[in-house]
Amino acid sequence: MPPTTPYAGKFSPSPYNNNNLHKYHQPVEASYGDMCYHDNSLVSGSLEALIQHLVPTVDYYPDRSYVFTFLLSSRLFLHPFELMSRVCHLCVEQHRSGDLLLDKIRIRDVAPKMVQLLTEWTETFPYDFRDERMMRCLKEMSHHLARGDEYSWRAMQQMTQRLIRRLAALGQYEEAIATLNASAAERPTALKAKQQSGQRSDVLSVCDDAFILAQQLTHIELDRLSFIGPEEFIQAFGVKDPLDNHKSFFRKRKTTNLEAYVAWFNRLSYLVATEICMPVKKKHRARALEFFIDVARECFNIGNFNSLMAIITGMNMSPVSRLKKTWSKVNTDKFDILEHQMDPSSNFSNYRTALQGATQRSITAHSNQEKIVIPFFSLLIKDIYFLNEGCASRLPNGHVNFEKLWELAKQVSEFLVWRQVTCPFDRDRKILQYLVTTPVFTEDELHLASYETEGPENHMEKDSRRSLRCVVPVA
Repeated sequence: MPPTTPYAGKFSPSPYNNNNLHKYHQPVEASYGDMCYHDNSLVSGSLEALIQHLVPTVDYYPDRSYVFTFLLSSRLFLHPFELMSRVCHLCVEQHRSGDLLLDKIRIRDVAPKMVQLLTEWTETFPYDFRDERMMRCLKEMSHHLARGDEYSWRAMQQMTQRLIRRLAALGQYEEAIATLNASAAERPTALKAKQQSGQRSDVLSVCDDAFILAQQLTHIELDRLSFIGPEEFIQAFGVKDPLDNHKSFFRKRKTTNLEAYVAWFNRLSYLVATEICMPVKKKHRARALEFFIDVARECFNIGNFNSLMAIITGMNMSPVSRLKKTWSKVNTDKFDILEHQMDPSSNFSNYRTALQGATQRSITAHSNQEKIVIPFFSLLIKDIYFLNEGCASRLPNGHVNFEKLWELAKQVSEFLVWRQVTCPFDRDRKILQYLVTTPVFTEDELHLASYETEGPENHMEKDSRRSLRCVVPVA
């Protein structure tokens, strides 16, 4: 994670002190609308005033927590390109005097701070710059700053090169995910036949060490987390500002990497269920169950709560949970403890306590392994969704509700801290390849495999198996 990204600890109940505002910037704000404070904390303001407050001057630079918060959530009100255009326009206009020599001096003086702002933007929200208009605006600003300060122009060139490399890496990642998905989408119609003939490998033939498999799952989790842009959380739920009549930016939601990560959770759940339902012999199914319980426990110990929950979800799918003869051969004490930790009652209070403990461990960590915190991602999205839906973005007087924006930023910035961790474990390419590409059953195929291994117990299950045999392809 880039060093300019704000940490969750920066967001206190009074995250933005206005002492510097009185010292440097109050006259400018008065010209662009009101900004309201409570106990020295910014609570609301007109959109114009907030935009102006983002623009550096010779003797003013916005607090970094404000920069992050506004860049993150301003997209609830206007497209990033609109914000970029207005910020650059204000920066140019407020230093225009009509005297070319004086203008050059003013540009030279403000250029380092403008470079700093654009650096924070490009490093924390690089995906905004996949929009060609954003890149064009960045280039124009670079030429403008070059008129007054060669050092700042060089800094802009270096910043642009870093941005291009980041966007190239993103493109390669998305291509790789598309390739993996195409490979994994191969219909597993012959899996049952291969399993019966002993030809199909299973997870235990690839890795029979629960700790190592948990490590490889953590690699996948951290790899995919690292490509999720913080803005995707806002764009997943954002609705265009009702005061703006322009065409909605969010009709085409830019949440590709977030959605890919959710898809990975679902794939892992189905992989677990497939590995359990596939074996013909009961002892092999029981062994698979026990193995995944151990993997889940290791994930918990590592701090990989997303894989933990995916495994539990897979084992609780009805095609697996109905395998009573298989479950009777398994000591479920460890599984019961894990289920208790991820119990959804009281708004996942047990999990939230464990997450808080892992977060505290991460803060005081002496190694990268202790720093690992991978949250149950669907719940994180749900929390941000209800925060967004439960609070109005606009107040009755038309002001932007900045208290809401602070809370959104606090949750998202915590995620940014978690995603920056480098996975300390050795990679096993064979295991990783298996986890992300091996075919898995669909829900119907899982149910049929479950009925074939442990027959129907009632008329409803018999009817279900009869129907599934008609619709599920057989090798």
